[in-house]
Amino acid sequence: MKRRQTSILHMGKIFFLASLFFLLTSVPPGASSAWAKMPLSGEVLQNSGTLIADIAESRVAGVVNISSTKLITNDTSQLMHPFFNDPFFRDFFGERFSNIPKERRQRSLGSGVIVSADGLVLTNNHVVENAEEILVTLSDKREFKAEIVGTDPKSDLAVIRLKGDIKDLTAMPIGNSGELRLGDIVLAIGNPFGLDHTVTMGIVSAKGRANVGITDYEDFIQTDAAINPGNSGGALINLKGELVGINTAIVSRSGGYQGVGFAIPSNMAQAVMDSLIKNGKVIRGWLGVIIQDLDKNLSDAMGLKNSDGVLVSDISEKSPAATAQLKRGDVILRVNDEKMTSTGKLRNTIAAMGAGAEVKLDIMRDGMEKSIHLTLGELPNDIASQTTLQDTNGVLAGMTVAPLNDLIREKFNINKNVTTGVAIIQIEAGSTAEQAGLRPGDVILEMNRQDINSVEDLETVYTQSKNALLILIYRENNTFYLVLRKQR
Repeated sequence: MKRRQTSILHMGKIFFLASLFFLLTSVPPGASSAWAKMPLSGEVLQNSGTLIADIAESRVAGVVNISSTKLITNDTSQLMHPFFNDPFFRDFFGERFSNIPKERRQRSLGSGVIVSADGLVLTNNHVVENAEEILVTLSDKREFKAEIVGTDPKSDLAVIRLKGDIKDLTAMPIGNSGELRLGDIVLAIGNPFGLDHTVTMGIVSAKGRANVGITDYEDFIQTDAAINPGNSGGALINLKGELVGINTAIVSRSGGYQGVGFAIPSNMAQAVMDSLIKNGKVIRGWLGVIIQDLDKNLSDAMGLKNSDGVLVSDISEKSPAATAQLKRGDVILRVNDEKMTSTGKLRNTIAAMGAGAEVKLDIMRDGMEKSIHLTLGELPNDIASQTTLQDTNGVLAGMTVAPLNDLIREKFNINKNVTTGVAIIQIEAGSTAEQAGLRPGDVILEMNRQDINSVEDLETVYTQSKNALLILIYRENNTFYLVLRKQR
């Protein structure tokens, strides 16, 4: 028995040595040295960990804490029971209610990124919007007051400048966000919940996120790096230590981190920042087309071979597109040889080029490709005759409307066949109009069975209405009725 065990053990050793000899001799020439140099998995983790730690420690000094203060007017009707609007109730309890302050100062916290040694800081517009006072705290605990250089609500970006004895600032190098790939490791640095210079790690989950409903111009980097309230305006950096995004928003049902965060790519942020510094505003390019995404059904109906490009559904009068003789039904395939895959990408690309830019459009028309050359105009910032409905306490409070025109049609993709009505161009967050289900881009066609052809019509019919409002709404090529009550 013992001899048999010894024999089996001996044969096992021989088999092992033979196998090892075969593996060593079968390695291709020169490969053995590469194998010898390959670090073990533990060493890989240790080296990458050291790299990430080095990057994080070297970049936290480029991120600042921003505290802003602004004056808020209290809407006492929202603070009290609905009976507060009743005159008898107000008279009876008037003294108690008279002590409620009409105004209060609201303080908010956010983050920012130092982008120049002379004190320029890039952040989100919503962090400093309408701020009376801005206080910036550096990583070394120094504090500076700051002033606004320029803001751009359409992209939710702002540039501020530190005031005082500014020295020894650590500016963040700006990278090329276009080089990011899905799965790239990124670090988010900011001040979530006021916890200074917190670093979290994740990956690039998606690129080019649009139609999220956060800003007018969206081309977000999506990441699963933990982003929470207070991170807004902070840095998203790559493993080169370069700024590749400005952390802006999260998607969450709880109000906290749930794995979906959005950052404005550095390429967009750089263009906006440069324009704000140079001009005090962002001068965007304007083509003057109403566009829509192509899908298979639409492509088939139009006789197109595939769904590549963006469909032109209308042309604004006297626009660069009209001058260049673009036509309804054209499909824009490329802009300066860059493929256009969605309406969001086309809008962002044209806007970023700026007014006066020379552009080549490759289009598909009647089954044939052709190129059109044109010069972009400047996107008009003002929409004429816009009005905020005087309804401070009612169901339409916080709603801004304007008559239909080419600019509004282009911005909200409103069909040219909609010839009557007024467009809702803005709704304040948390307002009663928002709670009622209305949103920007809606067109009010009728109210209480009466046609609405102007802002004045809307105000007249609304004022004459007693309580119930039967509103006919146009939204995304569909119409529906909505019943609201002036007094809730």
